[in-house]
Amino acid sequence: MFWSHHFVPFSRISKMSRKWQYGISMLVLITISAICFALSPYMAPQLVAFILLLALSLIAMFFDILPVLLSALVSALIWDYFFLLPRYNLRVGNTGDRILLSMYFVIALVNAVLTFKIRQMEKEARDKEEKAKTLKLYNTLLNSLSHEFRTPIATIIGATDNLLAEPSRLTGTDSRRLLTEISRASMRLNRQVENLLNTSRLESGFIRPRKEWCDLRELISSTIQHLDEWIGRHLVKVEIRKGFPLVRLDYGLMEQVLTNLVYNAALYTPAGSTIRITADCEDENLIIIVEDNGPGLPPAEIDKVFDKFYRPELARTGGVGLGLSIVKGFVEAHSGAIELKNIPAGGARFVIRMPVEKLSIKQTGKWVTPKY
Repeated sequence: MFWSHHFVPFSRISKMSRKWQYGISMLVLITISAICFALSPYMAPQLVAFILLLALSLIAMFFDILPVLLSALVSALIWDYFFLLPRYNLRVGNTGDRILLSMYFVIALVNAVLTFKIRQMEKEARDKEEKAKTLKLYNTLLNSLSHEFRTPIATIIGATDNLLAEPSRLTGTDSRRLLTEISRASMRLNRQVENLLNTSRLESGFIRPRKEWCDLRELISSTIQHLDEWIGRHLVKVEIRKGFPLVRLDYGLMEQVLTNLVYNAALYTPAGSTIRITADCEDENLIIIVEDNGPGLPPAEIDKVFDKFYRPELARTGGVGLGLSIVKGFVEAHSGAIELKNIPAGGARFVIRMPVEKLSIKQTGKWVTPKY
């Protein structure tokens, strides 16, 4: 937004102590006045007045009203003492100069006050915009979480009550079904809590990947195993060439990345769809692709899917729109990038590209570092 990019320096400067504001405003006026005085043989007093008014406007854009009013008074005195005849005293020589000095002082005060007021109005508008945005995000989060937490909690309570109420009437099949419901609801609840915690970690700026040597096949296999309850009706294909090197990355963060991508593919594609995971190395970059053969996304939504709390308009019930924003944050924590594209034949393709260190295996089974 315009406000956030262009007015952040203003807010930081305005937080200076009043003492610093007085000092800097006086320094600005003295510096500009000294330059004008050195050039006074070539400048009319009216031009000097215009330059001082411009300097006063700049001061008013940054500082509080009291330093601005003092600057207006000091600039008028400087103009009178050094530039109006007779010089080097505060006495004004003729009626025309008295009127000119009075008009300068009035214009300086009005200019300073109006500029300060405009800045205050801009700050108020910016605060209102930020409050509206925060309120919208809060309502979105509250509405989503109220459903996402209530549904699995209700499932857990209902299944637990049935198990505890009259266990003798339940068959082994019924018990297993209720326990499965509890397990699935617990996993769903745990996933939402993890997403909230991960979002908090990203916003705090304390994400520091703890890189270690990882077998990508093992990482992908573990991810699929954890999601078995959710992707059981989908066909998952993993394509990684033989002899794929070990790569150095944060196992936990990348497991979250793959979990959210695969879960997202399973959530937004019909049963029986294919989810394909491929990996390869190009020079010093690791390329991971997660794609499906579902309906894909409308082109207008592709640039929004990584935004926090964003959910596609045609999304099914489930999720609060945090998964893909976490994916983007964790990939960027590895100095990588992720992009989403629609597949022409149908489906969505997520492509992760990140720089990694690699460790290759020779035919003998000994570890050797590759030459770059």
